[in-house]
Amino acid sequence: MNIAIHFEIPVQDLERAIRFYEGVFETVLERVQIDGNEMALFPLEGGTAGCSGALAKGESYVTSLDGTRIYLRVADIEGAMARALASGGACLYPVTRVGESLRVAECRDCEGNRIALQEGT
Repeated sequence: MNIAIHFEIPVQDLERAIRFYEGVFETVLERVQIDGNEMALFPLEGGTAGCSGALAKGESYVTSLDGTRIYLRVADIEGAMARALASGGACLYPVTRVGESLRVAECRDCEGNRIALQEGT
């Protein structure tokens, strides 16, 4: 059983955050309203490993560099980091090899959250 099933990244400006995340991850997010909160859902493929996630704007969502660290998988970590920096993000931890087949990096997103990127398994 995979214990992690869903994550939500707090945002202050949903449209700005959508542009940032769609650009960095080269994907399209789905805009929805859930329980009075504005959200943008990351794509989720059925039958594959992983969990659902969303950008979330609402009263209880507070952006932070100091909260839970979420690792998001990318195919090209240098490309993703370059897109993050070009979209208003900042490098917090440079691309670093961890073991033989894993590389990680961290950036501040356009909303002030720390996000981690992971390439490999």
